[in-house]
Amino acid sequence: MKKNTKTQKIRREATHLLGILFGSIFFAMGYSWFLLPHNIAPGGVGGISQILAQFTGLPNGVLMIMINIPLFVVAILLVGRQFGAKSIYGMLVSATMTDLMSIPMLNRMGIIFTDLAKHTFRVNGRTIYAMFGPEDMLLSAVAGSVLLGIGLGIIFRFRGSTGGTDIPVALIKQKSGLSIGNAYYIVETGIIIMVAIFFKDPKILIWGNMNLFLASRVTDLASEGMPYVKGVFIISQHSDEIKEEIYHKLNRGITYFKGMGGYAKKEVDILFCVMSRGQVPVLSDIVKDIDRDAFMIVTDVYDVMGYGFKSRKLDLRDEK
Repeated sequence: MKKNTKTQKIRREATHLLGILFGSIFFAMGYSWFLLPHNIAPGGVGGISQILAQFTGLPNGVLMIMINIPLFVVAILLVGRQFGAKSIYGMLVSATMTDLMSIPMLNRMGIIFTDLAKHTFRVNGRTIYAMFGPEDMLLSAVAGSVLLGIGLGIIFRFRGSTGGTDIPVALIKQKSGLSIGNAYYIVETGIIIMVAIFFKDPKILIWGNMNLFLASRVTDLASEGMPYVKGVFIISQHSDEIKEEIYHKLNRGITYFKGMGGYAKKEVDILFCVMSRGQVPVLSDIVKDIDRDAFMIVTDVYDVMGYGFKSRKLDLRDEK
């Protein structure tokens, strides 16, 4: 068994750190430019920081760090030291970026948003700085959620976290097998309700849940990718002929299962094959040409490990 060299491990860790930093930029853009100014963050530590900011006046990034501190013990104990360390790094980078990427800060640095007046709005007696005004809430919600989901997905893909509710999300993912997006949706719903109650604005509940849905779906895509592989089950009386054609035309392996028809109570051969999406139409023609009465099921495969495929599995465990 080939072991990773020290140089490979260093390169891998450096890649993870850079990947988390890259994801944090998208995370911060979604929060600072679109969501936080309008109090429509989809739950999480960002949602809690909105409430605390009303009492303390502290920047959201600073509050995110303060909220996250007690949660790292949980990450280290329950997920592992590797994930805990990267949670600390991811939290610090994403929280810092949230403040650095704010429109007033970028304006002071002279990077972008040089005309601050275009992004200054008065909403319910308070001044906000956002990419779009309150008349474009839908656009802000969609853009912010997509950027946030991309950022979170990239951060998770590189074995990191932004801390906070990402830690229970990772635990649910690891223990239950749910996708990151679905686990994220479960954890955040209660926080959205709390924020809506605090600001006495039922619209926040609607915006927050819409944002949560979009962000969770984009998080899945960014972290786990599209189902680029298909799994195919074929039940046919001509399974040997179909198998040979698959070998010859698609160069894919076949696994046989023994089954029994529920109606006739007869044994049947079930072929199982994994292939790329582009090969499915070719397989359909093969099956139809050989046995028009064959029964074929095509399903999505989100990850596969083995010859001819590159695994994209998201593993949150410590690497040995």
